[in-house]
Amino acid sequence: MAMIFPAAIVLLTGLLYFSKQPNIIGLLVTKPVLSLLFVITGYIQDPLNPVYAYAVLIGLILSLIGDVCLIFTSPKKMFLLGLVAFLSAHLAYLAAFSLYARFSIQASLLMAFFIICGVLAFQWLKPTLGSMMLPVIAYIVVITGMVAGAGAVFFNTGVTVQGRYLILSGAVLFYLSDLFVARNQFVKNAYINRLIGLPVYYTGQFLLALSIGHAG
Repeated sequence: MAMIFPAAIVLLTGLLYFSKQPNIIGLLVTKPVLSLLFVITGYIQDPLNPVYAYAVLIGLILSLIGDVCLIFTSPKKMFLLGLVAFLSAHLAYLAAFSLYARFSIQASLLMAFFIICGVLAFQWLKPTLGSMMLPVIAYIVVITGMVAGAGAVFFNTGVTVQGRYLILSGAVLFYLSDLFVARNQFVKNAYINRLIGLPVYYTGQFLLALSIGHAG
């Protein structure tokens, strides 16, 4: 672990630099390796619940696949493939969170908040979606379910405090990073989306990877 986070910072710095051009070779050198690091981080944790660990690891691996796909912004087929990979990753995370989800008034309010956020995100993107309308709707539904599931875990006092915070913060950061991806793809292609979205995304993924060793 002592070597992973410094290496991740170096790779993220390089990724942000190559994303500005964008430089495909530079992205291929930095992004897959950086994403592999969060898979390794999850793999080397000492799991409190093997089923949870397997589900999160599957989500991390699918995210790695999605990251590679999104290096290639065209053809649209690659973006769609990346979308499917990330949608599947969110389903894996949702399956993991369902192991600890507990419904309460507080959890219901938080889940309602995330649902409202999902509706607002769709309304924001709707005018520019075109043929991508149905895939994006499906994606919003799944990612909203994922982050709502994390909210339901947060109020389960049977889960360690560290685990609850890692799960909720990781899920929320992943959710936020997807908004920047959507803005870049459908609203305005700008470097600021990657400058903010990439650090948010990788922080979220590393937190979810670390949750393997604390969720239980």
